[in-house]
Amino acid sequence: MRYEIGNRIRKYRESRGLNQKELAQLIGVSNSRVSNWEQGINRPDADILADICRALNVSPSELLDVRLSTDDLSTQERKVIQAYREKSDLQQAVNILLGIDDE
Repeated sequence: MRYEIGNRIRKYRESRGLNQKELAQLIGVSNSRVSNWEQGINRPDADILADICRALNVSPSELLDVRLSTDDLSTQERKVIQAYREKSDLQQAVNILLGIDDE
């Protein structure tokens, strides 16, 4: 059986400009494990999926190719949300621009 998650790991790794060794170092595994995942030989354990998602800056639903609704956000919308979350010093200004009340 060939596992499909490896193709997505490769795609997101390459889009981040990482090689297999760099990704392996970020998540604390050997680069041969990353290689095996990408080749579809085996797949990552559930307990390491969060580390992979953080390292690749991708949501679990994207990595696992799970669509929970037809209202999925576009790539641009996800980027905006991610940037908003990462820049806490700008969140108040964005909220004001968008007319969103602070709760």
